[in-house]
Amino acid sequence: MEQSKEVYKKEYRKVKVKTTDGDIITGKVNIGLKTRVADLFTRTDDPFVVLSDASHEGGPKRVLFVNKDHILWVEPQED
Repeated sequence: MEQSKEVYKKEYRKVKVKTTDGDIITGKVNIGLKTRVADLFTRTDDPFVVLSDASHEGGPKRVLFVNKDHILWVEPQED
């Protein structure tokens, strides 16, 4: 069963995320077919958000899965 490519559109946006334990993570989120970064956090039922090229405290870049319940704020970054 082949899925439409539109369902899996890649549209990355840079973000800065602050978690409940005080960590600040920078990375990219794929907003896909959504029009805003905020839609990824408010209009989906997924409990996790995936950050690619993510780093915190100057560590190496990697992929992180962050539980939305542990996010205080998200700030979109300029390219």
